[in-house]
Amino acid sequence: MRIKSLLYGLFLLTISSASRAQDSTLLASLNDSLTASGQRSLVTGTFKATHVVNMQTVEGPAKGAMVFLIQHRFGALNSGSYNFFGLDNAVLRLGFDYGITDRLTVGIGRSSYLKTYDGYLKYKLLRQTEGPGAMPVSVSLLGIVNDYTLNAPFESYINGMYHVSYVTQLLIARKFSRNLSLQIAPTWLHYNLQPTVNDKNDILALGIGGRMKINRRMSINAEYNYLPSGQVVSRPAYNSFSLGWDIETGGHVFQLVFSNSQSMVESQYITQTTGRWGKGDIYFGFNLSRTFDLKKKKKAT
Repeated sequence: MRIKSLLYGLFLLTISSASRAQDSTLLASLNDSLTASGQRSLVTGTFKATHVVNMQTVEGPAKGAMVFLIQHRFGALNSGSYNFFGLDNAVLRLGFDYGITDRLTVGIGRSSYLKTYDGYLKYKLLRQTEGPGAMPVSVSLLGIVNDYTLNAPFESYINGMYHVSYVTQLLIARKFSRNLSLQIAPTWLHYNLQPTVNDKNDILALGIGGRMKINRRMSINAEYNYLPSGQVVSRPAYNSFSLGWDIETGGHVFQLVFSNSQSMVESQYITQTTGRWGKGDIYFGFNLSRTFDLKKKKKAT
């Protein structure tokens, strides 16, 4: 109940300013802004990376920039010394995100969990500003397609299209100060095939995430994905709760992660999380992102 009360409070907070102009690369465009100004200006640096922990943020690479993302999760800490407390078992996702424009991002990825491929488009509909006529929030629309390709003998009769799922999220974020940013993510998921007829093909969920900066290069991130009951009934499906410690080092953002979800793909961690924090089902891992500026530099004249 304490967690739910806290999340409800965070949700209410996420409706009420800040600034500076964008730059050409992702990390440059994410520099802290929130400076006093009499003119309308963009608020930048709501989040330092494209993911809170597992959940995507409103941020994306600037035009012509590419982000290479490594997401790694070991096995559960409670798996015992035989599995070296989870270090013997790992799941890996590799992803590439590219900024077509400063607002439009395209991304692809591949996860070893169920051998899953994913692709997405993210478009920033609104950008938070401060000054006269300020826009109080940033809003991005995210559309994802997932396809798991694991060969399972008992599924050999299933057509490949039934391995596909779709996710749509509306990412709404606000940077309240130099140190605090919050985001909510109303989510719709569609599965072409579910294990039983009692499991819904269309599922609604809500993600809540935040970032608290602790110094110039470090922050603590947290996210909670709430799955209303009655939509997945054939298997245990617990709400995903994840913590991250971000460390920015130049062109890299390194994040240490603790989560009850081993998967890092939306259609899996939102509805297929079987781990429980109270039982020690905690997956330790990390996210590592590196930004490359692919734009051609203008020659000096």
